[in-house]
Amino acid sequence: MKILVTAATTFEIQPFMDHLAGNNYRNCQVTTLIGGIGMMHTAYQLGRQFATSRPDFAIQAGIAGCFDHSWEMGKVVMIDKEQLGDLGVEDDQAYKDLFDIQLWQPDQPPFTNRQLINPLKDVPHLPALPTASGVTINTVSGSERTRQLLVDKYNPEVESMEGAAFHYACLLENIPFLQLRSISNYVEVRDKSKWKIQLAIKELNDALIKYFERWN
Repeated sequence: MKILVTAATTFEIQPFMDHLAGNNYRNCQVTTLIGGIGMMHTAYQLGRQFATSRPDFAIQAGIAGCFDHSWEMGKVVMIDKEQLGDLGVEDDQAYKDLFDIQLWQPDQPPFTNRQLINPLKDVPHLPALPTASGVTINTVSGSERTRQLLVDKYNPEVESMEGAAFHYACLLENIPFLQLRSISNYVEVRDKSKWKIQLAIKELNDALIKYFERWN
């Protein structure tokens, strides 16, 4: 099986790539792709990759922000549904997405009720990790107003800058996929002194390595 592992930045999956360099898996061929930060870079790089070397299965891995302060830093989750959090229009004090203004329909492919849903049923060796809902944004949230807008409108648990693009591409190409996210910070007024990036990267890569051990 040909498996693609993609991340926005090298440092997010560097421990996994180091591990991969010293290990061969009998039942799969693993390719890594650093797609770049944000939806635009992710969509372009995935399009190129799928056109030239279509995988049988794709994994996106990265760190993320979390809306729930009861979650521990470093927690690793599987994203089962994604939403676009800032693609739309401002209407005075209100924000309306493309579904609200009827430029998109709620169930137009690959959306289901406005969401990009991964049923997870075709994921080989499905890991025993909790699922979470995601929202994807172009600008990392750093104010209470933005946080509350996203919570009220989309009720997400995790925030990233690439997840929806990954879901969108895989769903349209009918490629089974898995998005893994490790919590590095809470979505709140920006204060990087509270972030736990190194812990999140360690837990994310530990989960990736553990997952691939099941292929031997």
